[in-house]
Amino acid sequence: MPYEQISETDLKGVFKIQPKVFTDARGYYSPTLVISEFEKATNISFNLIQIASSFNSEKGIFRGLHYQASPYTQGKLVMATEGSVLDIVLDIRKNSPTFGEHVTEILTAEKQNQLWVPPGFAHGYLALEKNTRFTYLVTDGVYSPQSERGVSVFDPLLKINLPLSHSEIKFSDKDQLLPNLSDISKEDLL
Repeated sequence: MPYEQISETDLKGVFKIQPKVFTDARGYYSPTLVISEFEKATNISFNLIQIASSFNSEKGIFRGLHYQASPYTQGKLVMATEGSVLDIVLDIRKNSPTFGEHVTEILTAEKQNQLWVPPGFAHGYLALEKNTRFTYLVTDGVYSPQSERGVSVFDPLLKINLPLSHSEIKFSDKDQLLPNLSDISKEDLL
């Protein structure tokens, strides 16, 4: 098996993944994704439609918490391919027993660890060091600007613990205006 571990988090359907990393004096090799093994371990059908990446030139850049409204929901296998991030996954499935709960995980290029973020969850990350690259292997719905939605990471009811203060975090103009979860209409939740 190409994975050291695949384990479900406290949020049903969200998985932590640790691929095997083979190192020697030259560096390392790691099988990022073996779809058949991933599907067998998670019981998830993985229909890859896009690979995307983002680059964060400074420590403290925050992207998220984003999701796409139905019918353009997406699943994402995410990882830091350079540097490290604090990754955040928030359950926004309106009928879920864990609605409004979140998990966090530090993802690093060195460890090559990953998170599977299924449809029904908002996602974001905080760059923990400068020159951080982040990669998304996206399934399901095609990106739709009209379906873009988000939740404020500073929603006081979510109690998301960030390792930097609000003044140290850099947001896009759009992300600074994201609503609290309680202010999102039920039609926009998944």
